[in-house]
Amino acid sequence: MMREERHDDVVRMVFTTPSSRSMGFDVSTYAIRGIVIDSAFSDVGGELEQWLDASGPRGLIVTHYHEDHAGNVERMARRGLPLWIAPATLAHLTQPSRIGWYRRLCWGVQPALASPVTPFAPEGLELIPTPGHSHDHHVVWDPTTRTVFGADLFLGVKVRVSHPPHREDVRAQIASLRRVIALNPLRYFDAHRGLIPSPVAQLKKKLTWMEETVAAIDAMLVQRLDDKAIVKRVFGGEDRIGLITFGDYSRKNFVASVRATASSRTPLLAVPDSASVYRTNV
Repeated sequence: MMREERHDDVVRMVFTTPSSRSMGFDVSTYAIRGIVIDSAFSDVGGELEQWLDASGPRGLIVTHYHEDHAGNVERMARRGLPLWIAPATLAHLTQPSRIGWYRRLCWGVQPALASPVTPFAPEGLELIPTPGHSHDHHVVWDPTTRTVFGADLFLGVKVRVSHPPHREDVRAQIASLRRVIALNPLRYFDAHRGLIPSPVAQLKKKLTWMEETVAAIDAMLVQRLDDKAIVKRVFGGEDRIGLITFGDYSRKNFVASVRATASSRTPLLAVPDSASVYRTNV
């Protein structure tokens, strides 16, 4: 199922299936000036292609490798649509890792990228690396309208769950939030929540909550508490998502990510403070 929204110059396409709705999830792709941002998940590939057939976009940007964002990249390449894909993302898409059962149920199985890729340079937009949620994560910045297409950087103010530390880095996400706040965006489109009102204020709230939460965890690490005890003290214990996913997406992983980077107090994914170092003009 696809639902379309219009926000002035931006088209939002919200995709769901009965399985994703049963788990409380949807995902959005966006289109601006003939450029599509992300390809949704494989189970809705036919609906996305129908939209593409009717709209005739110039190209597509892939923000990161997760199956709800890059699930139809092989379809897009096969139909000859030009693609912007970061090298790290491309490596994942050509050899996708096996994902947990709950992700397969929600989003379907992502086919490997096997077709030749036609490179795409999305004129007028900038791709800014924002690692944390994944090491290859990017946001899309439109400096003309001061709009951020944030993919999975925001998701909500108090996101207490995380993937394992080798896949998600809480401290790197904090650095990425600072980088996007410094852009002072007027509009911010989230991949799961749509248009975020008062985006700078919301991003700052998330940043403050994350910084305070990480500081609390750091203090407990100094006390040599184990992860389970820290989860209990900071979050009140594990929640049902952690239990349902057998710990793959859990509060314990949030604590484990903080622990994994505690020795240096810097992100696992070395992130300079200067946004200008990371900004890619294309």
